[in-house]
This record gives sequence, C-alpha cells and structure tokens, in this order.
Amino acid sequence: MKKVFIDGEAGTTGLRIHKRLSQRSDIQLFAIKTALRKDPVERARLLNEADVAFLCLPDAAAMEAVALVENPDTVIIDASTAHRTTPGWAYGFPELSERHYEAIRTSKRIAVPGCHAAGFIALVYPLIEAGVLTRDIRLTCFSLTGYSGGGNRMIAEYESEGRAPELDFPRVYAIEQQHKHIKEMMAVSGLTKAPHFEPVVADYYSGMLVTVPLFAEMLSGADAADITTLYNKKYSSKIVRYCDTIDKAGFVSSGALSGADYMNICVMGNGDRITLAAQFDNLGKGASGSAVECMNIALGLDPRTGLVL
Repeated sequence: MKKVFIDGEAGTTGLRIHKRLSQRSDIQLFAIKTALRKDPVERARLLNEADVAFLCLPDAAAMEAVALVENPDTVIIDASTAHRTTPGWAYGFPELSERHYEAIRTSKRIAVPGCHAAGFIALVYPLIEAGVLTRDIRLTCFSLTGYSGGGNRMIAEYESEGRAPELDFPRVYAIEQQHKHIKEMMAVSGLTKAPHFEPVVADYYSGMLVTVPLFAEMLSGADAADITTLYNKKYSSKIVRYCDTIDKAGFVSSGALSGADYMNICVMGNGDRITLAAQFDNLGKGASGSAVECMNIALGLDPRTGLVL
C-alpha cells in the first residue's frame, strides 16, 4: 500500500484529490492536524515518509515544501504554478507524447498543468509538433471557466449572501495580458510568441471551455480535415478524446463536464474559419484529475485508476 500526503488538503484541488484517493484500497492517506498545517517540522516528516506527496499550495509555499524533501524516493506532484517550466520537472500531461508519458513514469518531480494552459496546449501542441502551425505564429485563446478556478477565496466571494451585483455576469480578467499561464502555454506548446489570451470567469461552480480560432491561411499545407486526423490519432484514450461534435443544437457548454476527469477535443467551424475546442472540468483534467493520473503513472498503475470517466 502506497503512502500519500496532500500538503494543502483544505484547498479546492486538495479536497478533490483527497476525495478520489480516500475511496481507494491501495492508498494510505497521511493526515496532518489542522494546528500543524504550517509547521515545517511536521510537514517535513510527512513529506519524507510519503511515497507520493501532492503540493496543493501557493507557489512560494510549494517551493518551500520541495526544499523540505530529503527522501530521494518521494515523488512530488506539484499542482501550483511554481515548477511547470522548471528544468528537471516532468510536465504532467501524458497524452501529449510518449516522451511526456515516460517522463512522468520515471520522474520524482512532476508539475500538474494549469487549467487554462491544459486546454490550450492540448489543442496547439499537436499542430506545432506536426508543422501545421509555425512556432512563431500569433494565436488567440478564449477560455471560459467556473469560479472554483479562483480557489477558496473566489468561491466564498461568489457564494456569499449579498454578493456584488457584477458577479451575476461573466467577467473578463487578466486584461493586462500577464496571466501566469501564458509562460507555460508557450514553453510546452513550443510557441516563440505569446498568444493573446482572454480568460473569462462566470457564475457557475466548475467546468471549462478553451477555444483557439484559426483562419485557413494560418495553416502550413493543411486544412481542418488534417487537424481532425491529427487529433483522432493522438487523442483516443478515455481521458483525452477527440469528438466529432461537442455541441447541443449549436451551443457548446463550458460546464458540460463538471465533475469529470476527462477532456473532449473538437474541431468546429468551416474550411475558412476554424475553431479548436477543449472541453473539460477546471477541477478535473484541469487540476485534481491530472494530479491523480500522474500519480497512477508514477506508481506503475493504469492511468485511469480512481478517475471519474
């Protein structure tokens, strides 16, 4: 039985991971007393006794936690932004390539993708890899998410009595084009120029729809049918899957996969104007689902174990 510690269990991602793992008979979860959650000695003890330690913490606290680990056999799976582009850390999206899968399987340091970034990279990485898009292309990305993506503070803001009237409506944010996921979106997909990124948070708990619009002339010797073929070949698992359609009567819901741990990939539009879409749960394949999937791979298990598929 593998020993697992979740550092930051009280957050949205930590709670979801705990829920999935607490139902498994092959996992022994270590618990830390509430009064000792910030005690470095107790945290260090649990981190070093664990076979797998999840970090569901702010970036600075995640870096501090890594520094506490002296056990060379402890696998660290970091759900923060801190290590997603750090050399020596495996990027936790195994469906991207066999190289990514093997890095996760053999690494002791794994970074879980950011939610917005996961959708963007799932769409763009295969096209850069195949030469359908050039690395220096300027892309636009639109991402609609539920408010749980903002963590406990935003959840409380949206669910409080007498909340601000503006929360009733979708809100564009990161308007200065400095969102923390942009660096990751570029580094992992292989882009040399930052995309124009428009994230939007709306009044529902969880679920995400990431879209990347393209004009036909942006493609290098390919068309929408070629993109469909690429996605079909790469994304045929139960965790990331290509779908011919994800709409219902012409509408695509950003909350359709709330509570699930898989991602739908779709090509929409027409031969001239194409929309690439990734539909998933920001707390599932966008966070806790990816974290648990990475743990499964690192432990030599079926990646789907314990996931909601």
